[in-house]
Amino acid sequence: MKGYVVKDIPQGSFFSTAVYLDNQFILAAPETPFSKELIRTLLNWEFREVLSEGEPREAYFDDNIDSEEILGGGIDLSSMSDGDQVQRAETFVKEFQIYVEGIFTKIATNQEVYFKDIAEKIKAVCDIIKEDRRFLFRAEKMAVPQNESNYLAWHTVKSTIIAIIIGYQLKLPIHRLMELGVAAMLHEVGMIKLPPQIYINDKALSPQAKKAILTHPVLAYNTLKAMDFPLTICVAALEHHERENGAGYPQKLTGDKISLYAKIIAVACSYEALTSIRPHKESKDGYTGMLDLLRNEGNQYDSTIVRALVYSLSIYPIGLYVLLSNSKRGQVVDVNPENPRFPVVQVFGELTPDGKNKTLQTSQDGVFISRPLSKDEINI
Repeated sequence: MKGYVVKDIPQGSFFSTAVYLDNQFILAAPETPFSKELIRTLLNWEFREVLSEGEPREAYFDDNIDSEEILGGGIDLSSMSDGDQVQRAETFVKEFQIYVEGIFTKIATNQEVYFKDIAEKIKAVCDIIKEDRRFLFRAEKMAVPQNESNYLAWHTVKSTIIAIIIGYQLKLPIHRLMELGVAAMLHEVGMIKLPPQIYINDKALSPQAKKAILTHPVLAYNTLKAMDFPLTICVAALEHHERENGAGYPQKLTGDKISLYAKIIAVACSYEALTSIRPHKESKDGYTGMLDLLRNEGNQYDSTIVRALVYSLSIYPIGLYVLLSNSKRGQVVDVNPENPRFPVVQVFGELTPDGKNKTLQTSQDGVFISRPLSKDEINI
């Protein structure tokens, strides 16, 4: 990376790639202006130089190739049908899983993996999630893993998407969303160091296997620290199984002793686990999984983060098939920012006068959701 003297950087300029305070700490994302206040703060703290592989420019322009390719390269999304956008979301999920599998393979074979490369990739992922959140959870690729052998990567993809969605709801700035995304994507690398038959197993775990699994957060921390990842990323991997009430592991931390990224990943992973098929259990529907988190038995999860998940996906989450109070059937396609109990539903078999799929804003006084449906009940 190239060094830039802070006092020589034009005020209000935008770097073409992320700016780092050192080789690990993201100071500014490409769309973040290098403001007068930021320059003054850096100089007050006696930071004279920053690092970037890009260069400062007068205006922000996203020329990230990966992001452009995945986002459609200038396609007018408003002109695409819902089906086309769901298909685009499925393509993204598949490509992201392939990328994650590649990173896991590198880590398993002791090849070099660099924080800044993954952070740039996660930046593109954040852009896609911001644009396509409504369609990601309707994608079939988000429903079931292709096979057991890539279960860990599939779990990682879904957990990372959920974690970033929570981060957006919490209004984290983009550089922190990038850090959160990297942490979520790498939080399970400790499992890679364990024999796969331990976590791909439809039988009851032996005491030895249970003890081995309990070590994976520490293995993840050590692995990431050895690869010079930022401490915030390493700590998130170490603490993602800690719980607010101190009932987690490996350190039995409580409340504010747990890092923010770990709290977010804990909720994202728990929701993913509740609503996904595992080798040893059946999945719950999104509504039941959301209720389980809202009950928060034993106060395991940070209530602010649970609420952020609920307001991001709704109590009847996006993608859920539902029976309406008027006996019609449909699928939840968007949230109601005012009330997560009454999301927007696409009604099956009905079109608007211009030929588009009909959607309905559910409400307490009008049509509401009676109950979730399985896909088999929909007959589509």
